[in-house]
Amino acid sequence: MTISMYEASVPVFRRLLANLAGILERAEAWAGERGIEERVLLEARLYPDMFPLVRQVQIAADVATRAVARLADREVSRVEDNETSLAELVARLQGAVAYLDGFE
Repeated sequence: MTISMYEASVPVFRRLLANLAGILERAEAWAGERGIEERVLLEARLYPDMFPLVRQVQIAADVATRAVARLADREVSRVEDNETSLAELVARLQGAVAYLDGFE
């Protein structure tokens, strides 16, 4: 059985990014229900030497889009890391999924 590079990458990245966006949407609702500022979640770290959540999500989106662009021998696009809310992170992930949809 053979599998193409597309099949091994794009659907996997799409699913992972969509799942992460869903988790962030639930986190936004959870924080809102409890009166917790989003900034607390955005700056949260599971361990002191880790990047905060906001940076982890940015990296996840970048890895997916850059990997697929390189596999397709396309120019790698740059996205500014300026998200300040969970909604903006979700939008970034949705943009990454839309970018991946441009590959065949």
